[in-house]
Order: sequence, then C-alpha cells, then structure tokens
Amino acid sequence: MKKVFLFLPLAFLMIACGQQATNSKMSETNPYVRVENGQFMRGDSSYYYVGTNFWYGAILASEGQGGDRERLSRELDELQKVGINNLRILVGAQGSDDEPARVRPALQPEAGVYNDTILAGLDYLMMELGKRNMLAVLYLNNSWEWSGGYSIYLQWAGMGKAPVLFSDGWDKFQPYVKEFTRNDSAQALFAKHVDFIVNRTNRYTGVKYTEDPALMSWQIGNEPRAFDQDTKQPFAAWLAKVSKQIKSLDKNHMVSIGSEGIWGCENDSALCAQIHADENVDYITCHLWPYNWSWAHKETLKEDVQVSCENTKAYIAKHTAMGKAMNKPVVLEEFGYPRDNFAFEPGSPTEARDAFYKYVFNLIVEDSQNGGPFAGCNFWAWGGLAEPSKEHAPYWQPWDQFTGDPTQEEQGLNSVFVKDQSTLKIIQDAVRKFGH
Repeated sequence: MKKVFLFLPLAFLMIACGQQATNSKMSETNPYVRVENGQFMRGDSSYYYVGTNFWYGAILASEGQGGDRERLSRELDELQKVGINNLRILVGAQGSDDEPARVRPALQPEAGVYNDTILAGLDYLMMELGKRNMLAVLYLNNSWEWSGGYSIYLQWAGMGKAPVLFSDGWDKFQPYVKEFTRNDSAQALFAKHVDFIVNRTNRYTGVKYTEDPALMSWQIGNEPRAFDQDTKQPFAAWLAKVSKQIKSLDKNHMVSIGSEGIWGCENDSALCAQIHADENVDYITCHLWPYNWSWAHKETLKEDVQVSCENTKAYIAKHTAMGKAMNKPVVLEEFGYPRDNFAFEPGSPTEARDAFYKYVFNLIVEDSQNGGPFAGCNFWAWGGLAEPSKEHAPYWQPWDQFTGDPTQEEQGLNSVFVKDQSTLKIIQDAVRKFGH
C-alpha cells in the first residue's frame, strides 16, 4: 500500500488546535447546578429561577393509571411559555392504594416493592426535562400522609396501622408520626429507598441519575418535621445522616432538606439554623402558607392579604439572615394563597392571590438586587391544563385529572391553571425580573 503524506498548512493546524482547546474547555465546564460563593451556578453563569411545584409529574409521565404523556408534553410546553424551568417533583408515594386521602398509584406499595410503571414515568419525565433544558428537584419522603412517607414507613416498621390526618385528626396523627425520627427500623427502610432511587439509571437515556444535568437537587422530603419538642435533636440527627448518605452516593448534585424553615422546626430558629448549617446541605429552604398558618382566613381572604404580606416579610427576613450568615442560597420552594371566595374553578377570580404573589416576587427580586441570598422560588402549584371534576368536587377521586392540589385538599384551591391569566402575567413578570 502506498503511503500518502498530507502536509497541512500552519494556519489550518492552528485553527484545529484552537478548536480542540475550545472543546476541551467546554467539556470541563461543570454541567450541574452547584453553590459557589453563596450563590447557585449553572455552567459558567449564576442561576436564579422562578419555578413551580409539579408533584404529580412522575405519575403523569407514566403509561398506567393516572398517566397521560400527551398532557405531560403539553404541560411542559405551557410551563416553558411562562418561563418556568424548575420543577419540584415527588419521587412517588408509599402504601396501599385503598386510602382515599393518599396519592395513587403508589410507587412503593409495600416495603421494598416498586411499581415499575411509575419508575418508568420518573425516567420519562427526567428525559423530557433534559430535552427542554429544564431542571428537577426530586424529593424522596414526606412528613404528611398524602403520599405515605413518615407514617407508612412506621407502619411497615411494626408500629401498627398509621392514622390518617385527613380523617383521624391531629391528636392521633402527631403522636404517631413524631416517632419516625427516632425509629431505627423505619429509617432503615427509607435509607434503602434512598439507595435504590439515587443509584438508578434512566431506562430511556441510559444516563445514571447521579450524572444527569437535568437534576438540580436531591431533597430529603416534603416538609420534614420533628413534630414535637422531644424529637428535635433526633430529627436533626436523622437529616444529617440522610444528607451524608446522599452525598456519599452522588458527588455531582446538591442536597436540600425540603424544610418549611422555622415554622417546620417547631418555631425554633436555632434548630432551623442547625439543620441547614450541615456541611452536606447545600442551600436553605423555606415555605409560606398564610391560610394554613392562620394569617389569612376563609371568610376574609382579600382583607387578610396585608397582614399576610407583613408576616411574610418578617418570616423571609429571618431566613435571608441565615443565608447570609452561612453563605448559602435561600429558596422559597412553596408558597400559595387560596382563590377568591374559596373557589376552585380554573379562571375564577384570584385578586387576593395575585396581590400576595406580586408581593412575594417583589420581595425576592429586591433581595437579589441588593446582593441578598435569595436564589429561587417555586410557587404551589401547577394545575396547568387540568379541569377539576365537577362530579367529585371538591376532592380528588380515581381517576380524576391531577391538579396541583394533593388528593386530600380541595382540587383547584391553590392550583395555578392556564386559564388564570392574571396570575400567569405576574409570574411572567417575575421571570423577566428574576429568573434566568
């Protein structure tokens, strides 16, 4: 075979070498959201976002009961139109599907037994987010009964049938669930769930979850609480243990708690600071619920907006102070306000909610502009294209369309639908000012 020698012009070689260096530099850019100098970074840019809660995303992305991939695609497209690129998503429910107040179908109907259809939904959802350059915060547990969480792990650990807050009341629910943070058997079952999910490989993309840039953060749970004074330190110890476990499995992604903030720490500011100061927790979370916290009342929602805003300002200030002290970002990952007159219908008036949303967004923008630690927010919650069932109103029944309101709450109460044009306009304005 005759040897052929190619003599390339020097200029061509210089261009080729330069391109190779550029490609090398791009490959070295960290694709994961992370914290640097107290702020989120995505790639080489700072990252601020306006997002939403989309807890039912994995179910909607499945091909079984409750699944609707066509609707999922339309919802993600609608979210992108508004400018929302960050979704907070539940990694499945625990327990049997015969409890009316619980999300179904369950991801984990029995301890260690998984519904592969819902796992496929989670994989499909992550693939679709990746295609759209959107991000997910995936939470792995729940202190509330609507997805099982604490109470079902305790039931599986042998503590007897779990009471349901929706039907059995606080006096039976609270003494039961507070035991989670000092029950080794229940925690061990949850630790196995963490291992199982974090170590997953997406069946559609072949990408490990630990290497997926579409994942912003692993989150320990939805509003994890101590639930009593005598369980505060076991609670803090459990959170530290889980955050360390996740970090040991995944070196690329952030870990967050999912805490309501001070309110979820038995109104103990020191406890809130303690759990967020942990070296394996990357940022501070807080939630705001004026109606649930009795700042606003069913009969006077419009009149109570002012006091709700005043209390909101004070509450947020306490958490931004923590963020500054720890040099960590702060995310308001849940906030909501009922529709006017406690109505549920998409497109019904939202004057009070709009006023509250506008105030919250303005606070966040102002903090950011003044060099504060606020870096993101997720309103509760996205109902999008859903139409709450008139036949089953006000509560969800199988297989009504999923809205942003969990199954034990009035469907449409806190949801933002595509028909809520005034609210969407406020969200879009916030994205323009803050999210990028």
